[in-house]
Amino acid sequence: MIQISSMPFQQKDPGFAGSIENSIIKSMQASPYLYLYETANELQFEIDLRKNIIKSGHAMIQSEATFEEFKYSTANPQYWYVTKQGGFQLKPTVQPAEAIRDIFKNSYLYAFECATAIIIIYYDAVLNLIGESLFNQFFQNLYLYSWHADPDLGIQTIKTDYFLPGDVVYFNNPDFDRKLPWWRGENAILLENGSFLGHGTGINTAEQMIQFLNEVRKPNSNQSAYLMGIAVRPSFQYLSQLSMLQRTYTSSKIPYVVIHHNRTSISYMHYLSYYFSI
Repeated sequence: MIQISSMPFQQKDPGFAGSIENSIIKSMQASPYLYLYETANELQFEIDLRKNIIKSGHAMIQSEATFEEFKYSTANPQYWYVTKQGGFQLKPTVQPAEAIRDIFKNSYLYAFECATAIIIIYYDAVLNLIGESLFNQFFQNLYLYSWHADPDLGIQTIKTDYFLPGDVVYFNNPDFDRKLPWWRGENAILLENGSFLGHGTGINTAEQMIQFLNEVRKPNSNQSAYLMGIAVRPSFQYLSQLSMLQRTYTSSKIPYVVIHHNRTSISYMHYLSYYFSI
């Protein structure tokens, strides 16, 4: 259910007329959870960003960017330094928006694993919504590595078995073959039609994703892969507030630590376990 200023949402705005937007609204309205917004613009921003996440996900899998382990990561040297850990450090003379767009424009030059792909999709989705000027202002000094992200993305985890289009979920493969570490699991975006999009796997139903992961388990294993009950989302409300700020505003960010772990295809919760262990 959706409420705006404590009032039930009534879908009359023609801005929600698209099929993806309708799917998101219907999922929210049918949800066992309550979604609260102060203004209709705040709801509109979340709908638009969820739609953009889906569109950027499609652009990613339609591109020539390939899945690789960190040690084989590649990027366009015009925009990024590739670190010895396999991360992409933005060059100081390059604008962040230009570098993110290049991943899709010159995709054949790029290779990265699936957690990194999700962060790239998030950046691209936000960029396409707030525009280059604000994006360059708030997302400077980008470093792409696994789930590492600028604090202004405000990545959150929600324990739930009810997912919304644009949510990122994780298919865990607890008994994966250690010879194939990239199949420890798959980060995927829920699409408006109920299927899931992943970097390196394409678009599949949940059943197909689980079946595939089961085929790359340890020999003779009976421990099935499964969809974890956790949704990963950027902070829609915070990003909506950022989008309304004047271009002269400068944010004061808490310094954030990069966790280099060399584990491909991990969930955001797995990444946080490294973060809180330091």
